[in-house]
Amino acid sequence: MRLNVAGGVVAVLLIAALIVAYSALFTLYPTHQALVLRFGKPQAVITDPGLHMKAPFIDGVVYIDKRILDLEAPAQEVIASDQKRLVVDAFARYRIQDALRFYQTLGSQDAADSQLKILLNSALRRVLGEATFIHVVRDQRADLMARIRDLIDKEAQSYGIQVVDARIRRADLPEQNSQAVYKRMQTERQREAAEFRAEGAQRAQEIRSRADRQATVLVAEANSKGEQIRGEGDATRNEIFAKAFSQDPDFFAFYRSMQAYEAGLKPADTRFLLKPDTSFFRYFNSPSGKAGEAGAAAAPAAPRAPAATGAPSASR
Repeated sequence: MRLNVAGGVVAVLLIAALIVAYSALFTLYPTHQALVLRFGKPQAVITDPGLHMKAPFIDGVVYIDKRILDLEAPAQEVIASDQKRLVVDAFARYRIQDALRFYQTLGSQDAADSQLKILLNSALRRVLGEATFIHVVRDQRADLMARIRDLIDKEAQSYGIQVVDARIRRADLPEQNSQAVYKRMQTERQREAAEFRAEGAQRAQEIRSRADRQATVLVAEANSKGEQIRGEGDATRNEIFAKAFSQDPDFFAFYRSMQAYEAGLKPADTRFLLKPDTSFFRYFNSPSGKAGEAGAAAAPAAPRAPAATGAPSASR
């Protein structure tokens, strides 16, 4: 009987010891830091991961994340210094640097997010209100984001928070203004395109005029050179004709008459009438083309004169 009672007491003591040990020990992970509270008052801040001890039953532990946390802020309208409205979508990243101050001022991550959103919106309005639309969209965006981060970080230090980054994800004009801006941009691009086309057409006309002028000069030079060569050829031909005429004037006269017959007696729509005894037909009456021989050859052929007269008269 006594053994049963002793065993029960030992079991109770072991269970109580386990409960006390469980209440006195806690585990801290590398991603968190711990704040030990005694009756709601902070006692210690523990940042080293591992197994730690606290006073059982009277101490409590609050775990605070020490990683870099994201802060998403809703899009809001901001008026730039040039009186243009912008819809700005921004976000920030922060870490809890001083757990004790963070717990004393904010107490939880939800409260921290709410307070930081207010600080972020205020910083956006303050910084972007001093910049123009072009600065926000293109020229000074990186500098503006750095100024916003520094401003939030300075105000968040009083809460034990360090703001490591602040970014403008998007900055656009309101929907009602976007269409007008797009149309104005389209009109501007069309005007620039028209100017480029006009400049191109002018350059093309200049190049075409220069090419036409060069072609005219080249053609004129070629014609001049051709006329010069043709004149030299004609001179050479006349020289050859003159030499041939001086060697045999009768043959040269006969050859020239044959050429005249070939050119003048071709079939054509035009008819012409000549006398049979004209000098053009002298070689028809005499092989030598002399007038004396023509009279001698014409005497025996007198009965057939009408037929001979009619043939040359109808020649083409």
